[in-house]
Amino acid sequence: MKKYKHIIKFTLLITVLAFLYGFAAHRNSLKESKEIKVIFENGDNLYVSYETVNKLLIQKLEGNNNQAKENINLNKLEQFLRSNEMIENAEIFLTINGDLGAIITQRTPVLRVANETETYYYDRLGIKMPLSDNYSARVPITTDTISGHGEFDMIRLSNVIKNDDFLRKQIIGIDHISDSKNNQFELNTRVGDHKIIFGDLSQMEEKITKLKVFYQKMMLDSTMKDYKTINLKFHNQIVCEK
Repeated sequence: MKKYKHIIKFTLLITVLAFLYGFAAHRNSLKESKEIKVIFENGDNLYVSYETVNKLLIQKLEGNNNQAKENINLNKLEQFLRSNEMIENAEIFLTINGDLGAIITQRTPVLRVANETETYYYDRLGIKMPLSDNYSARVPITTDTISGHGEFDMIRLSNVIKNDDFLRKQIIGIDHISDSKNNQFELNTRVGDHKIIFGDLSQMEEKITKLKVFYQKMMLDSTMKDYKTINLKFHNQIVCEK
C-alpha cells in the first residue's frame, strides 16, 4: 500500500508541475509587447535613427505594438527591416517582460559616387545606399560611373582604404581608368594634393607599404610639396613626377 501511495504522490506532483508550467507559459505568451528597445550593433546610429526603426516596426505591426507575443512574427519583422536601404541586418527578439527588441546593423559606406546624374554611397558589401540626412560619411569620392568588374574592384579598393588608418585619412578620391586588360586606379590625396597612380589591384599590400614609406621620407625631408604624381605601378620602386 505504501508503494502505491508513493506512486500516487509522485504522479500528482508531476501533474501539478506540468499544470503550473503550462499556465505560466500561457500567461507569458499573452503578455503584450509594450516597448520597443533598439540596439545599434556597429556604433552610433549615424544613418538610421531610433525613431525611424520604431516607426518601421510599429508600421509593420499595423500601428499597434500592444499585441500578444504569440501573434508577433519575428521573422517577418526582420525581413521588413532588412529591406530598408540603410539597414544591413536586423535581429528581432522578445524579452521576458514582453518587450520587443531590435538589434540593428547599419550599412557601412566605403565610397561616395557623385556624377552628373546621381549621388549615392556604396556600402562595404558593394550595395548602393542613399545619402543620409543625419550624417555625411568621410569616404573617398568618385565621379565615375562604374559597373561590372570595375565596380567590384572599386569596392574592394575602397574597403582597403576604409580599413587602413593612414589611407582613410589621406585618400579623398578614386578615379577609375579602364583599359583593354584590367582596371586601373588613381588616388587623390588630402595632404599635398598628389595624384597617386595605383594601377591595378595586383600586389596591393606591397604598393601600400611603398606608399607609406615614401610619405614618411617626404615628411622627414619636408619635400612633400615638390611632387605632383606618385607612381606605384613599378616593382620595387616608386616613380615620381615633380
